[in-house]
Amino acid sequence: MIGRACLAAIALLVPAAGGAPDEVRTERFDRDPGWDGRNNRSETPGPRTVRQDFGWSATSNAGGEAGEVGGWVSPDAAPAFYAKVLPPAGFDDPLSASGVLVVGADGRPDGNTLVGFFNADTLNEWRTPRSIVLRVNGRGEEGFHLHLEYATSRWRAGGDFFAATDARTGKRSPRMIRGGRAAYRWSLAYDPAGNAGGGTVAATLDGETLVLPLDPGHKADGASFNRFGILNVMKSVDSGGALWLDDVTLNGRKEAFARDPGWEGRDNRKTYESRDVRPRFDFGFSATRHAGGAAAGELGGLVFRGDERYPDRMAFYGDRLEPLTLEKPLRASGRVCLARGVTDSTVLLGFFHSTGSMRASRAQVSGVPENFLGIAIEGPSREGFLFYPLYGTDREGEAAAADYRRAPPILPDATSHEWTLAYSPEGAGRIAVSLDGKAVSLDLSSAHRAIGASFDRFGIVTTHIDGNGQRVYFDDLTYTCKQ
Repeated sequence: MIGRACLAAIALLVPAAGGAPDEVRTERFDRDPGWDGRNNRSETPGPRTVRQDFGWSATSNAGGEAGEVGGWVSPDAAPAFYAKVLPPAGFDDPLSASGVLVVGADGRPDGNTLVGFFNADTLNEWRTPRSIVLRVNGRGEEGFHLHLEYATSRWRAGGDFFAATDARTGKRSPRMIRGGRAAYRWSLAYDPAGNAGGGTVAATLDGETLVLPLDPGHKADGASFNRFGILNVMKSVDSGGALWLDDVTLNGRKEAFARDPGWEGRDNRKTYESRDVRPRFDFGFSATRHAGGAAAGELGGLVFRGDERYPDRMAFYGDRLEPLTLEKPLRASGRVCLARGVTDSTVLLGFFHSTGSMRASRAQVSGVPENFLGIAIEGPSREGFLFYPLYGTDREGEAAAADYRRAPPILPDATSHEWTLAYSPEGAGRIAVSLDGKAVSLDLSSAHRAIGASFDRFGIVTTHIDGNGQRVYFDDLTYTCKQ
């Protein structure tokens, strides 16, 4: 281990503009470095009980003769499903399913549950890779929303919903559908020849049709499907709910539920405690070795988006630095592993300020903390997860991020990657980031450079607008500690 002392590393010197070289520190985490932390090992919210209780049942909630599949399904990080094993199929193969759906037969539609085609071997989050599904999003006594979604083998996704349109504005929003014992005829189909050969997903609900073309390039990503059935949404713990399926026809063949069809179940009859509760932060030093460093020990864990409205819902874990500014170069490098990433999640790694990046505010004009310069792991669901530079000045809302369309992708598949970060103060300033040699840059605006920023920590800091979480790990870090 090179140690925690800030040293002028001869092999890594970068001349500062008009001044001496910066000094860097290397941390390999072969022991607990004792970095500064705030809320990073939070105890609230507390653990929650998760109940999964679904599969085949001799009941008739869906209105037909006795025998159906369904029950109580709860969102959680751990996958749970009840599904029929299928011969492997992909985006070059047609798929179809139909049947009867009842949501919340107890009179209160809750939960967040997937019904459709998926791959049982690659389940680790939502949007779920290699899936074509209906998502039943319960909204309590109001009813439920019904979404149509797909995701490729590269975690790139598309989606739409059965909509209501505002007569005055023309704006579409998810339509509330009555739950309880109301039974709905539904269908789900994939046509590889649709969308001029780019692939089309379609769904119907009581005769209403929703068509979703795959985004350009998504079909080429590929996908493989080997199950059809009921699957929980894999994110942090949330309220569960009941749904039931009957009269199912799958790829042209009717499924019989008069007796147990012998579909495969995974943790579908189980009650347990989960600590993956939003936003229960659980990151910092870890004795693990996911990022592929030289030895065991790394930085990371479960990182949710933060929320600047509540001081206890922001968090950081970082090394103490001498004060740094935008007037001289900054740089960092290391290894990273994204083990799990849920849609609407962000992890920030870089230079930040122990108080200036944690300011409470009701404004929420930007998710980027003040006084931050570094890397974001996030992305719109249609592009999956990306690795790119961003920064926040000393003024709330005065921030910028690189064009994600030029950013390198990072898959939540537990692969180890090498990365670099370099800030040059020349001109208004430029941040360059690379992942496995693929680079993307971001130029600061003159107005933002004039506002300025200051940094006294290097590590992980949460965003200022809340959302879902990632499990991410960093190791073999080298970073500026003195200018």
